Amino acid sequence: MLKPYSELRKVDISRYCMEREGIKYLNWAKCIDILREYGAEEVYFEPIPNRKTGGSLYYTDLEFEDKSGIRNRCYETRIRVVIDGKEYIMQSPVMNGSNPVKDNSMNQQRVWNSMTRSFVKCVAIHTGLGFDLWLKEEQKPFDNVIPGDEPLASKAQIQTLKNLGKKHKVDMEYWLASNNRAWDSLTGNEAGTMLNALKAKYGDD
Repeated sequence: MLKPYSELRKVDISRYCMEREGIKYLNWAKCIDILREYGAEEVYFEPIPNRKTGGSLYYTDLEFEDKSGIRNRCYETRIRVVIDGKEYIMQSPVMNGSNPVKDNSMNQQRVWNSMTRSFVKCVAIHTGLGFDLWLKEEQKPFDNVIPGDEPLASKAQIQTLKNLGKKHKVDMEYWLASNNRAWDSLTGNEAGTMLNALKAKYGDD
């Protein structure tokens, strides 16, 4: 029998983690291996096919076009996870590291990575194994940048952010407040991360 959530939450998986595209992750096969080590008898996941296409990829009908004329959609995968007879459904975005995947970079490997990452996350949510890995990732403000003793953002950076916020109707004050920041405490690295996030979403230089 699989150990309880409270016990699996305490398992240190950091020594098994690897890094891909700037993000730490637990390999899906190792995740299954650890679950079995802690009592699971049946662990697997399988894609839930898109009824429209028969494939593993889900996407919105609405297309988005950046300033270069490149068309993109929101892509996701959906999987069924089974652990000792209990079934869970997990739907997750297809990502390129911390950025969304664009049409011109979509491939089978991206789809597979989305499903395996979704599996490990589903396991963390429902069993506790590796949950702290996700907790740390979600708690890091501004796209996983760790604040430190760094120079403050320049006036030029701040003005650029304000201009882009106005251009794209982004509530910059709310974005800052939700990450416990203000214009006068924003660091240069954090400003750079915000600029990169805006560029990735809207295609600005």
